Amino acid sequence: MSNQKKKHERTRAQESSGAIERMYITMRHLFNRGFYKPMGVSGETLREALLLLRPEIYGSIADEKAELEGLLYVIDRLPIGIEECSFINLTSDEGYGDSHFKAIIPPKRRRNCYRIDDEQMNIEITRGRSEIYDILTHLTFLFVESHKISKRVVIDDKGKTIRDWVKLENAIKTKKKLSQKDREIVITHMANILGRTFNELSEIYNDFATESQPERLLNIVYWLGKLAIEETINNNKRTVTFSPVLRERLGHHIHGEIWADEIKSVLYKHNLLRRPIHIISANMHSVMNSLFATTALKTSKEKKSIYEVFEDLSKPENQSMRSKVEKSAIQNGMIYIKDTSGANINVQIFDTAKIDFSKTNFKHLEDDINNKAVIFVMDYAFGEQAYETLDELLKPVNVNKEQVHLDVKSISIMGKAGILQGGKGDVMVPSAHIFEGTADNYPFKNELTKEDLKDCGVDVYEGSMITVLGTSLQNKEILKFFKKSTWNVIGLEMEGAHYQKAIQAASKVRGSINEDVKVRYAYYASDNPLETGSTLASGGLGTSGVKPTYVITNKILQQIFNN
Repeated sequence: MSNQKKKHERTRAQESSGAIERMYITMRHLFNRGFYKPMGVSGETLREALLLLRPEIYGSIADEKAELEGLLYVIDRLPIGIEECSFINLTSDEGYGDSHFKAIIPPKRRRNCYRIDDEQMNIEITRGRSEIYDILTHLTFLFVESHKISKRVVIDDKGKTIRDWVKLENAIKTKKKLSQKDREIVITHMANILGRTFNELSEIYNDFATESQPERLLNIVYWLGKLAIEETINNNKRTVTFSPVLRERLGHHIHGEIWADEIKSVLYKHNLLRRPIHIISANMHSVMNSLFATTALKTSKEKKSIYEVFEDLSKPENQSMRSKVEKSAIQNGMIYIKDTSGANINVQIFDTAKIDFSKTNFKHLEDDINNKAVIFVMDYAFGEQAYETLDELLKPVNVNKEQVHLDVKSISIMGKAGILQGGKGDVMVPSAHIFEGTADNYPFKNELTKEDLKDCGVDVYEGSMITVLGTSLQNKEILKFFKKSTWNVIGLEMEGAHYQKAIQAASKVRGSINEDVKVRYAYYASDNPLETGSTLASGGLGTSGVKPTYVITNKILQQIFNN
């Protein structure tokens, strides 16, 4: 490769990196200011940076045609009806849960949202700055897309619109259920408005639908366009505000502290506070299923592989199977803590002294009941929230005027991540976490190795991982730089550096936990953002994520019990 080409690639990566940095500085400024208008002067820097960046997840954001997969990705992570709202208010947990307002929870993000009236949507922020960045980035995308619509449908400065828009508006206003013929007629008009083909819209149409809103894509396109036209013609700008309470509370670990105190209270109540504790950040099914599925489900003996049982358990229609496993787990020492702090992180605690290991696929070598492991599984944190929750959890607790330090033996982090060297379903074993946009790096001795997982039927990669500021802000130039640089980056995720920062602070600085605490990190690939059609916006893992999830879980549990 010529030096000039290398220089050009490096420059594009640097431009993109600068755009991300500008976005985050701008978002912090707007947050401190208290409000901004996304399509006004105050939102200009965000829009320009996002259009310069052209993240992979937002596809054709910089083109004239509408971006459909990116729109679906964003809409799944924002509350239903947000496209109709001119005023979006980000709040702290300020009591709306006790009001008449009904909580709206987006399908792909656990956050409480409240439709205040026809014009206003409130979104509760309880997971820290990463959640604010996530929402503002998605809103910027949404509003940029909305103005693409208005540019295509408005003929003159008096607001006269094209015939296709009139037909879409008529379809929205009709109260009758659309027939297949009517739907296809409207899709034809909408295809012209969006600059996409009839076939493209027909294929993705049902992905937007909900039970109560089968024609939801029509509603989204209409309201995005309608509000953008209002902004263009009448200067009625949409506004994003940040409540004074949210601005006051952010960064103070309020939800993390409440969450951790409740957990320590439960450990104390069940006489588990002084037992050896192994923390696992994972989902709410893989540890439970690994320990109890073979006991609870007699059908497992008829299967070719335990992974087929796990696949069956992952299917939405098999709720009765999952209930059997959960019932067996509760009968054998599992304690489930449903989060009420607002952190949105549920917890399972497994008292292994109550597990009959002869009925499991594991052996626990410890005989002394006081040294039997307590396995603490916490659901996934979100970005910076990983530091808040783990930092609070690892602090000592006061019991009868005595300060008790948790006997944390190991901390294991398992999760989904984007991969740069393989494909969906592969496994990444990191040796260090590098925090994007900084020189901060967190090397560690990972108890899990490539060798541990290489004969398990999955492809395994070992190297550094980037903890990114937001998965929706990465483009190919940045990712290629990560991959080809001497950092030896194999993937990207959002929590690793934050978890490791909390572990190092607790073990090496504060002395809250053992300095020699064992750490394990492993991720399974949810997407390869360098491959066209393999980004997060292209859809979930499906059953291809089952095997790597349980391969990692199995190795973590084996190490916990055999040590």
